[in-house]
Amino acid sequence: MRITALRTYPVPPRWLFLRIETDEGVTGWGEPVVEGRARTVATAVEELAEYLVGKDPLCIEDHWQVLTKGAFYRGGVVLSSAVAGIDQALWDIAGKVHGVPVHALLGGPVRDRVRVYGWIGGDEPTSLAEAAKRRLDDGMTAVKMNASAQLRLIDTAAEVQAIVERVATVRETVGPEVDIAVDFHGRLTVPMSRRVLPLLEPYLPMFVEEPVVPEVSDRIGEVAAATSVPIATGERLYSRWDFRPVLGSGVAVIQPDLSHAGGISEVRRIAAMAEAYDVAVAPHCPLGPVALAASLQIGFATPNYLIQEQSIGLHYGEGFDLLDYLVDRSVLTHRDGFIDRLDRPGLGIEIDERTVERATQHATDWRTPIWRRDDGSLAEW
Repeated sequence: MRITALRTYPVPPRWLFLRIETDEGVTGWGEPVVEGRARTVATAVEELAEYLVGKDPLCIEDHWQVLTKGAFYRGGVVLSSAVAGIDQALWDIAGKVHGVPVHALLGGPVRDRVRVYGWIGGDEPTSLAEAAKRRLDDGMTAVKMNASAQLRLIDTAAEVQAIVERVATVRETVGPEVDIAVDFHGRLTVPMSRRVLPLLEPYLPMFVEEPVVPEVSDRIGEVAAATSVPIATGERLYSRWDFRPVLGSGVAVIQPDLSHAGGISEVRRIAAMAEAYDVAVAPHCPLGPVALAASLQIGFATPNYLIQEQSIGLHYGEGFDLLDYLVDRSVLTHRDGFIDRLDRPGLGIEIDERTVERATQHATDWRTPIWRRDDGSLAEW
């Protein structure tokens, strides 16, 4: 079997799909994308295709090594994301060739279903309670929220209290049986983290995500030491080498992204490293069906897997929801807050290729919003 072509498909709302074709008619799907830089990643995939066309698709590890280390200049989110999508598609092909789901090739399942959570917003506090109630009505047992909009480097007592009140509102709405994750998107500084996070302790968040930007990951241990709230990080870390200094810092959860951090091959290794530090894994995935399916395949085979992010019904996907790209929507539909084990060959999903072809005609170049503080300076989004 030989690879004959790699084709990328930009699709709404801000995703990029990849199809790898072979001379025996077996195809694999991946999702190589950097949100806001889809065209750049597509170009990287096109360059990597020069090496892959004509090769055996089942030599997954060798391809991963060559694509990540075979050039003098390497690394970074664009290349890592291109490799991630290719890696997903190669595992999809391997599962289909062997007639088994990917998790069977990773050692077999360790669980029957993976717990998922749903987003409820939070940049603005006006509808948090209503959004949380809708998620409970959908059967979710865990929700995630943003805790603020843009913040100053050290913000006012009023802004600190507003953050606390948002979390308190959600806790009051969902009660003690539902988990709450709180995402800061790196909007806190280290001193603001040490001020804010202890005030959230009475509301017992499942974890606080990315309180500080990854550039100061060497100081995240100070944040973890200042609070009993579990700290999660890692959606903007792209390799096991990026995660190595974080794992021993006191964080409780890491969040590698299957479409950014080298795909199934690398995230599997990152998860195994994390287990040695008693750190749980909860992959980042505000993306499409292929990225979610790849994440779930890791989840079914990984002992220290905590919970899975998913974008079904997320606000930015109106009109082009994750499930719209599937032939059978039921395989990724959650039940009682869980997605059942995917047992079909490969990634366990079938992409509706006609829908993808149509959606490509409506793709737009999504860009990260630019936020500014009240003094005009750039703020973290």
